[in-house]
Amino acid sequence: MTSWTWRYEDEHGAPLDGSGEVVTQRFDNRSDAESWLGETWHELSGAGVHQVSLLCDGEVAYGPMGLDPV
Repeated sequence: MTSWTWRYEDEHGAPLDGSGEVVTQRFDNRSDAESWLGETWHELSGAGVHQVSLLCDGEVAYGPMGLDPV
């Protein structure tokens, strides 16, 4: 089964460990992962996540994508 996850990154692109306020979620498909991000990006940004990359089975599908307001 394919697993989709978001990698949370700081302002320099270094991965955040997912501890504290941000918890790593796993999704069965890309659509669910993207919908979840659309609903929660404000909370992630407020918790110190500056950008994200979408991973499929641990490999980058796309990203990084910034979460900071323009």
